Amino acid sequence: MAQEFKLKGVSSPLNLQNFDKQEVEVEGVEGGKVLLLKVQDKIHATSANCTHFGAPLKNGVLTPEGRLTCPWHGACFNVSTGDVEDAPALDPLSKYEIVEKDGAVYIKSDEGSIKANRRFLNLKCSAKSDEQVLVIGGGSGTLGAIEGLRGGGFSGKITVISKEGYRPIDRTKLSKALLADLSKAAWRSQDFYKDASIDITQDEVDKVDFASKKVSTKSGKTHEYSKLVLATGGTPRWLPLEGLKGDLGNVFLLRSLEDTQNIVKAVGDNGKKIVVVGSSFIGMEVGNCLAGMKNDVTVIGMEQEPMERVMGAKVGKIFRGLLEKNGVKFYMGASVEKATPSSTDSSKVGAVHLKDGTVLEADLVIEGVGVAPATEYLRDNSAIKLEKDGSIRTNESFEVQGLDNVFAIGDIATYPYHGPGGNGSPTRIEHWNVAQNAGRSVAKTINNPSAKPKPFIPVFWSALGAQLRYCGNTVSGYDDVVLQGDTEKPAFIAYYTQGDTVVAAASMMKDPLVMQTAELMRRGKMPGKKELQDGVDILSINLPSEIKM
Repeated sequence: MAQEFKLKGVSSPLNLQNFDKQEVEVEGVEGGKVLLLKVQDKIHATSANCTHFGAPLKNGVLTPEGRLTCPWHGACFNVSTGDVEDAPALDPLSKYEIVEKDGAVYIKSDEGSIKANRRFLNLKCSAKSDEQVLVIGGGSGTLGAIEGLRGGGFSGKITVISKEGYRPIDRTKLSKALLADLSKAAWRSQDFYKDASIDITQDEVDKVDFASKKVSTKSGKTHEYSKLVLATGGTPRWLPLEGLKGDLGNVFLLRSLEDTQNIVKAVGDNGKKIVVVGSSFIGMEVGNCLAGMKNDVTVIGMEQEPMERVMGAKVGKIFRGLLEKNGVKFYMGASVEKATPSSTDSSKVGAVHLKDGTVLEADLVIEGVGVAPATEYLRDNSAIKLEKDGSIRTNESFEVQGLDNVFAIGDIATYPYHGPGGNGSPTRIEHWNVAQNAGRSVAKTINNPSAKPKPFIPVFWSALGAQLRYCGNTVSGYDDVVLQGDTEKPAFIAYYTQGDTVVAAASMMKDPLVMQTAELMRRGKMPGKKELQDGVDILSINLPSEIKM
């Protein structure tokens, strides 16, 4: 039952200015905190921390329309309702009624809700309507779609066909922490989805009959749908080289929970010689994680610096330095020739050979050389035309071109990107958070077909010895990087530019600069390259009300 709790050190009347944020303690509740905010002359009280990973929202970015962005991972909340507006948070913030009396300020709530720091969603549903949404895939896009559907009031049947068969997990933890326990990686319990009447079944799709709205699986089952969401993600690539194409044991890809479990088993009590082929995000994250577990880790990359294509050589050099401090060795500008078996077990890898003659001993090898859109089940389907890379072209609502009531999201979707430098050009972005936001967008379209899609700025993060924040898109290219701050600590922000336009930003130890950049991008008010070089402080720029995208 709700009761009144006094806010410590806060007097009535509340003298907040518009856009002020104040974190305060709640008397009588151990560890209890709330956030006071003022937007459009109205004061709100919400949970104090992001419901994703607990970031203090007092350090977030508050917009004129009342949108509060987490400073760490870009989750967005509506301060009027507490509802989630953008991934990766799933649970909304709690909202509290404010009471001012006798010179003090109180909130109405109960102790459990204050301590929980969130409003728990109740998505219970008995699936009463005749609508049937079928989702193919079990990743981040699926997570956004199914929770967005039920959270938005969809009362029809929801079925998920997943190759893995387990409920949606936090895939980012696989490479960053080699998490191998489903109970710790899963976002929700089995009962959560059972109560929400969301059926998750392990199977693989064999054929889609778009005309009759039926999907056939390899187990021989047929599923009907009224709305179809294609969210099959990416298939990690094997190198087409001797010993590295799946023909030797202890050579691994990293995409699923099973992959992580196999790697952890092979690593055993640590102290292993591990070669990581590929200096992308996956390769760098897993290499850093394994080095921290006291293994001898070597990363091989074709670029001059890790992640150079996406992040640039200057920033890639910072990442390399951080991992080198953790004991990781690098062979950059290198090409792999083959892998050869162990002298003690010919079924397992023993060494990786580079084209320059270098031989690296290896107890196990992890390949992180990219993914291909997982659309094999559609390749011979005359009703759909795949792009050259195997992806699916969609519109702004992620509706597949030429097909009714069919959507594609995540790694398989090529969609019009309207962020800076994009100008609506067809773009495919392999970001975990992009997939989830696309799923949320599709859910909103299904729940309200007349609503216009709300474009979003991609947000990404990584753990590379220090926490990386990133927003925007460099897939379409950039021609310069404006780097500000200390690259040794490191505490910097890098702005990626096309001409004078900032198309992306990346930072370490500079929160919330990246999230401020994202909001300025949404409003078409991000300063240009020359202004940044002249030293403009983007945190001093007031966010305008008008949203351009």
